[in-house]
Amino acid sequence: MNYGKKNIHPTWYPKSKVYCDGQEIMTVGSTKPKLYVDVWSGNHPFFTGSQRIIDTEGRVERFRRKYQI
Repeated sequence: MNYGKKNIHPTWYPKSKVYCDGQEIMTVGSTKPKLYVDVWSGNHPFFTGSQRIIDTEGRVERFRRKYQI
């Protein structure tokens, strides 16, 4: 069987380690041996349930002033 051309495919690493904030969080298959991410499901507010709505400058008030509502 022909499985594709030789010497054109990237090297596959079946046990690539994924790091977030310097800590190994999981192992996945990838074309790179190490992956560094800023956000993942373990620290994202949507998945952790610690979602906060921050209205630093009174966005609603600013909107109302802008459109005279």
